[in-house]
This record gives sequence, structure tokens and C-alpha cells, in this order.
Amino acid sequence: MNGSGPSRLVDPLEDPLPGVGTYEDFNTIDWVREKSKDRDRHREITNKSRQSTVALLHSISDAFSGWLLMLLVGLMSGALAGGIDISAHWMTDVKGGLCLRGFWFNHEHCCWLSNETTFQERDRCPQWQSWAELITGKSEGPFAYIVNYLMYIFWALMFSFLAVILVRAFAPYACGSGIPEIKTILSGFIIRGYLGKWTLIIKTITLVLAVSSGLSLGKEGPLVHVACCCANILCHLFTKYRKNEAKRREVLSAAAAVGVSVAFGAPIGGVLFSLEEVSYYFPLKTLWRSFFAALVAAFTLRSINPFGNSRLVLFYVEFHTPWHLVELAPFILLGIFGGLWGALFIKANIAWCRLRKTTCLGHYPVIEVLVVAALTALLSYPNSYTRMSGSELISELFNDCSLLDSFSHYYLTFLADRPAGPGLYTALWQLALALVFKMMITVITFGMKVPSGLFIPSMAVGAIAGRLLGVGMEQLAYYNHDAVIFKGWCSQGADCITPGLYAMVGAAACLGGVTRMTVSLVVIMFELTGGLEYIVPLMAATMTSKWVADAFGREGIYEAHIRLNGYPFLEPKEEFEHSSLAVDVMRPRRMDPTLAVLTQEGMTVGEVESTHFSGFPVVVSSESQRLVGFVLRRDLLISIDNARKRQDGIVSASQVVFTEHTPPLPPDAPPPLRLRCIMDLSPFTVTDHTPMDITVDIFRKLGLRQCLVTHNGRLLGIITKKDILKHMAQMANRDPDSILFN
Repeated sequence: MNGSGPSRLVDPLEDPLPGVGTYEDFNTIDWVREKSKDRDRHREITNKSRQSTVALLHSISDAFSGWLLMLLVGLMSGALAGGIDISAHWMTDVKGGLCLRGFWFNHEHCCWLSNETTFQERDRCPQWQSWAELITGKSEGPFAYIVNYLMYIFWALMFSFLAVILVRAFAPYACGSGIPEIKTILSGFIIRGYLGKWTLIIKTITLVLAVSSGLSLGKEGPLVHVACCCANILCHLFTKYRKNEAKRREVLSAAAAVGVSVAFGAPIGGVLFSLEEVSYYFPLKTLWRSFFAALVAAFTLRSINPFGNSRLVLFYVEFHTPWHLVELAPFILLGIFGGLWGALFIKANIAWCRLRKTTCLGHYPVIEVLVVAALTALLSYPNSYTRMSGSELISELFNDCSLLDSFSHYYLTFLADRPAGPGLYTALWQLALALVFKMMITVITFGMKVPSGLFIPSMAVGAIAGRLLGVGMEQLAYYNHDAVIFKGWCSQGADCITPGLYAMVGAAACLGGVTRMTVSLVVIMFELTGGLEYIVPLMAATMTSKWVADAFGREGIYEAHIRLNGYPFLEPKEEFEHSSLAVDVMRPRRMDPTLAVLTQEGMTVGEVESTHFSGFPVVVSSESQRLVGFVLRRDLLISIDNARKRQDGIVSASQVVFTEHTPPLPPDAPPPLRLRCIMDLSPFTVTDHTPMDITVDIFRKLGLRQCLVTHNGRLLGIITKKDILKHMAQMANRDPDSILFN
């Protein structure tokens, strides 16, 4: 009692407290609680909608808000992707020269309106001048070549320096691909700022710079990160998504589909990519919304028309020769190559990234980026296949004929009734050198402190290998058209082998070997190229690639980077194969001190505040250990802090009560603090003899943060997600302390 009357007991159920039910950085969300919260909110809106017209309109707008959000995400991501494509194309061409008609025109657009352009020299026109022509007035000769070479290296260093400096100064989270972190976030982990506005702005700018610098990286993975940033920012416009972490992750799953849709112009492949590779929880409603958002994004990109060819696909192909059953053997050979390259790349890249983390190399990211950029530019320029951008190279390698000839001036493709000439051998040597260079430089480039995607470099490796094999098959058919394998379908002088198809199959095989995608990859490839009748070769190569790569290790590159960074991610594809029980994994272990618990009504505010674990089981009493519920320390501290401000007489000696009714207290006792409503009254429990494979399945499918272990109704211990990951690491002979976060 005080002078103004009886003090009011704060009950958070009647008076919700701001902050209760939220999460700290680097913590895992409670999926069950979040979904329960959303169900309660939806039930309340539905009940109110029957009472008035305003409430009914609110209910309709609430139901429609998800589709509106998807529309906005698609529009914003499509617009940004279009801007990135146009800027990257222009800046890549700036390394070679400038357009006299207007510096803002890229090479292709500059020569479009020129009457002097010929098909043989489609990249030459008076309006476009190389740096040697601009500086010295000469376009040919050794001096002109050296000037162009030096300017190429200068621009590569300038772009890469700007990219790494901007990332370091403004948004450290903008580096890398972003897909490993997005997979972790979608599994329920919280990384504050990873999908924020600064990350979006800096990632968009530095992605253009990194791609333009000529480094062996792509923009496709980072575009998934960009789309997820757009979705996360737009979620704040809608209360339903702003206040519920589980609902927000449904939107982020759809945004991942949008990212692939705008990266490749492959909306269906994007939806399947999100479902197969990125998402942790993917209900049917999210599938429809992903499809809608990917459609809107693809339409927006098509309206912007960044490639200037009125096509959405990145590498349109039109093969004139059908494939034959005999060719399945070389396609499967490409699958084996893709699987071996994928396994080798993952091991080499992780070893290099670990070296970067554990040595002084990691302290100098700017110098590392500049050295790799200088090395890449120095070795790329002399070879016409490595000088062009990754997308352009793949496009040339996929082509059926003619375009590649006019570009490289070497007859890489030719009529089947013509033997190989010196030009072809030169081109093959250049391609073989390009293959070795791409394989080595991609290992050290992926994971640097600039935005770096892996799709295009992996596809480039496969496309070069496939093209080489395709040309070999073409020569084999030319010289041995009477052999058993060619008889009946490949007569002399007939154009029966398509090297571009081999390049396409090789690209899919290598990308599959690195990422372990299957269904989504095949769909992306046929959407990417328009080659619908070549699904069987693509399927055969992709499946072979996955089998071969899995023989050396079941992790794809993204899972390997998640493990390297120590994120708490329970891989849904990984099976738990050990015969341990819940009692073997729970804490406390047999020799540890007893589990820290809160009692139902026997603790003071001071005792509760002095605890340091992230959550506590609530029991009837210390003697009985019968479980009542579970409460998070963050919610406890927020409730106590609010009670001190809003309720008179709350001191360290005040009793904390988790019962329904306040127990009788001595007359001189300070007022109690009722906190039953912040307690989870139905925490998940397993018995001590529950097999761990079942427990791991429960954690995966329900997205649990923790699970309590009981024996005959008495509380024994607790298992958290981190405990499971540490146990799995131990069983696999890895360092259990590599799991860094809660």
C-alpha cells in the first residue's frame, strides 16, 4: 500500500510489454511460438470481422497484404537487377574503350547504329574507340596493344579497389555470395543487419564493380541476397510480417526465388531453387506466392530489357541438330568431370578460406582483392576467351556456329565436312589454357571480401570442358563416319554433332557438382537457354555429377561455408546415423552441476536477475523437479525492467510468481511480480531414452530452439540446437567448438 491506494500488479497478458517475444542477435527463433502467435492474431481478426464493416475490411486487407508484398518485392528486385545488368555491361566494356557518340553507351549499343559494321567484324565500328586509339591515335601494333593491356589492368584494379573499400567501410555483410547466410536465416537464425538497407545499397553498387573488374565471379548468388534484402525492408511496411519472424521467413523464401528469376530470367527454376536449395520451411502458400513474385520480377526485367535483345533468357540457343542416343556416353562423361571438379573445388576453396581465417592473410582483405584482381587481369588479357566476361564467354560457347568464329577469329566451329585447320588448333589451345586458369582462379576468388557469385564461374568451367569434348566428338565423326557408333545417323558431310550442346551439358554438370542441385538446375538450364528438347542429356549429366561428387562428400559449397562459419544450421538433407540417446546429448552431463531452474513461486527478482543462461525450465519446487513450463531470460529481464517502471514497490526482494493465483504473503513483504503469461506452458519434452535420430527430426521439422528431457515426469536436462550440432561434429571427428553461435 502507498499513499495513493493499492499498487497495481502488472500482468503482461492484460498489458502486453514491448520487447517480450523478440530475439537477440545471433539467436534462433522459436518457430512453434511464432506460428502460434500468428494463429492467435488471425483468429482474433476473423472473430472481429463478423462484428463490423471496418473490421471486415481490415480482415480482407490483412489477407491481401501477402500478395501485395510479393508484388512489391518482384517489382523492386526486377528493377534493381535490370540496373545491375546494364551498369555491369557498360563498366565491363569501359575496360576496353569508350563510345564517341556518348560515353554512356556500351560497346554493343555503340555499334548498333553504325553503317560500317560487318558481320565478320561485328565488334568494330568507328564510333567505338579503344584506349590506344583515344590516347595514341593508333589501333594496331605492339605499342597500342601495351596501352590497351595497361588500361585493362588499371580499370580492373580501380573497380575491385572501390568494391572492397565500400564493403569494408559501410557494409561488411555485403561480401560473398550471401546464400549460405540466407539458408541459415531461413532456418530460423537471426543475423541483424544482414538484410538491412545499408547492405542492400552497398551490395548493389559493389556487385556491379566486382563483376566489371573481371574477377572470376558471377552476380547470380548475390542477386538472391539483394532480393532478400528488398523483401526484408518491404516487410516493415506490413505489421503481420514486421512482428512475426516465422511469417517473414516465408517472404524471404519467395524472395530467394525472385533472386534466381531475375539473375537468369528463369522464374520456374527460381521457385524450384528456393524449394530445393535454400528454404527450410516451404508451405504450399509460399509456393504460390513465390511463383507470383518470380513472375512479376521476370516481367519487370523483361520490360527494362537489359540485354537489348527483347529476350528474358541469358543465353538463348537454337540448335539445329537433334542429339542421338550414342551421345549419352560423352554426356555422362561430362557429368563425371562435373562431379570431380565440384568435389575438388569445394575441398580446395574451403582449405583456402580456412587459411584466410586462421592466418594473417585475413587481416589484409583489401590487399588480397587487389592482388587477385591484378593477377586475374594480367593473365586474362592475352587470351581472348578469358578477356571477355563470364556471361559472354558462356554465351559464345553455347552458340551453335558462326558467332564464335567472328568473335575469336579462330574457326572453333565449322562445317562437319571440313577437317580441323591451324585456326582451330590455336582456339583449342586457348580454350584449354582458359579452362585451367578458370579452375585455379575461381578457387581463390570465391569468399573474398567482395560480392562473389559462383554460378557463372562454375558454368564457364563446364562450358569450356564441354565445348572441347564437343569439338573432339565432331572431329571423331568427321574421320570415322563409317564406324559402328556413327553408322546410320551421321553420314559423311552431315552436320550431326553440336559442340554448343556439349558446352551446355558441361555447364550444368559443373554447376551441379559444386552446388548439388538437381531438379532446379535442369529447369534453370532449359529456361536459361530455351533448349527444351535437351532435358534428357541435362538430366543424365546432372544426376551423374551429383552421384560422383557425393562419393567424395555429401556437402555442397553452401553447406561447406555454413560449417566453416560455424552457423547453427541443421542440414535437412543430412541423416543422423548414430545410435545415441537423448541422455547422451543433453546438458547437464553426468559429472556437471545440476540444471539451473526457476521455481514456481519461491524465487525473488534479485535471484532471477543474477542468472546467466538464455532460458530456464520452471518447476514446482527444487525438491519435486516436476515441470511447469519454460521461460526465456530475455523475456524475464524485459518484464522485470518494465515492472520496475510501471509498478510501485518492485525491488530485488519482490517474489516472482509463475502460478495462476498470487500466494499469500507476509504483511510487510513487497508486492509480487506475476510472470506466468510470459512462460511457455507447453514446452517440447522427450524422455531420456528417446533415440537421437528422432530428436534431430523433431528439431528439424518443428524448428525447435530447445527441448527438455524428462524421466518419469521429473526434469533431467535440456537439449539445444547447438548441443545437437556439437554432438554431430564430435561424431564426425570434427571440432565441436566450431559451432560458434547460440
